[in-house]
Amino acid sequence: MRTIAMLRQAQRSTAKSLFVFVRDVGHGFLEISHNTLALVGLAAIALLVVGFGRADMRGEVENVAFKWLQTRHDEREISSGNIIDSVSDHGAVARATATDLSELTRQQAALANWISRRYRVAPEPIGALVKEAWSIGKRAGLDPTLILAIMAVESSFNPFAQSNVGAQGLMQVMTRVHDDKYEAFGGTRAAFDPISNLRVGVQVLKDCIARAGGVQAGLRYYVGAALIDNDGGYAGRVMAEQAHMRDVADGKRVPVNIATPLVAVAPTAVATPASDAAPADATAPPPSAAAAADDKQLALAR
Repeated sequence: MRTIAMLRQAQRSTAKSLFVFVRDVGHGFLEISHNTLALVGLAAIALLVVGFGRADMRGEVENVAFKWLQTRHDEREISSGNIIDSVSDHGAVARATATDLSELTRQQAALANWISRRYRVAPEPIGALVKEAWSIGKRAGLDPTLILAIMAVESSFNPFAQSNVGAQGLMQVMTRVHDDKYEAFGGTRAAFDPISNLRVGVQVLKDCIARAGGVQAGLRYYVGAALIDNDGGYAGRVMAEQAHMRDVADGKRVPVNIATPLVAVAPTAVATPASDAAPADATAPPPSAAAAADDKQLALAR
């Protein structure tokens, strides 16, 4: 019994000693922590006093804080499933190539609707292109229906089209050859801006017609077939498409699925100067005449 009592006494003493040790260590840790936190606090206050006394440091702190808050805001938006607010851009509508058809003349609106249905593209961007074709055509002395027919045959109104030889955009201009012409529009990436590509293409087309001495021969230059015997029916196709467009401009009913022959139409159907009529469009993809011409010939033309 005496031995058992001694063991219990030893256990109580050990437990008491451990408790005292843990308590003392805890008190010491709290003292150290309080002192450390006090030092950190004083250092932070000193930095704030010095920092806000200097405009450059104050601005840097504000930028860091703003970026942190913006990141937190974006993370909350994404986690909630709503990303629109974090990527919104109210200026996007101003950059869009689109025009309300009510802003066009009756003939232009009719043509825009016809092209839209024929090529299965939205009428609003086609309306913008029709309007620009009339404007730039008047400046260049070219029939707007000819400009629109070239867009139809070259790219089917796809502003991001690119051929296997590097012709790009709506009017399939050789960007690397005519990079100087894109300087006025901010650089060669403007080849994929529909209006910029249209304007550069019209300049190239006008130069080709002036060099060749006529529209049909100018189209051969434009497609890069000036140095070969066969343009693959390109000029005939463009002129036939223009004939459809002129019919639409004249108020005639032209089916949207009308076939476009690969034979040339009478040159007089194209040589007529631009009128107040609205252009019309074509369906089939561009011919393979460009593929028949080599890079050098394409460079000469486009």
